[in-house]
Amino acid sequence: QVQLVESGGGLVQAGDSLRLSCAASGRTFSSYPMGWFRQAPGKEREFVAAASWSGVSTYYADSVKGRFTISRDNAKNTVFLQMNSLKPEDTAVYYCAAQTSHGLGYAFSYEYAYWGQGTQVTVSS
Repeated sequence: QVQLVESGGGLVQAGDSLRLSCAASGRTFSSYPMGWFRQAPGKEREFVAAASWSGVSTYYADSVKGRFTISRDNAKNTVFLQMNSLKPEDTAVYYCAAQTSHGLGYAFSYEYAYWGQGTQVTVSS
């Protein structure tokens, strides 16, 4: 059974940092891109960041560029999201996702085959 399990969410104040982790089990995703999405209450799920299979190429939503950093450890089948200078508008459930095909883009939910259950990030002002 394939599972993606996020951890590291929590309640922080504006300006603080958090590091999210997503551990995959059941299969390896080391050959495929992985990404992070988020969904705030009453809003659609949106792209946050993605990393190529090697982690060398990374992609970010404009809203988080310069503040968030995605990285991955393929030996541990894990992807991370370092979030700095958090803002109240970053409050959302954060989901990690994994692709299982090559040649896709990075920013749309339908490009990802597996999803975690999500971890809540709440940023107070």
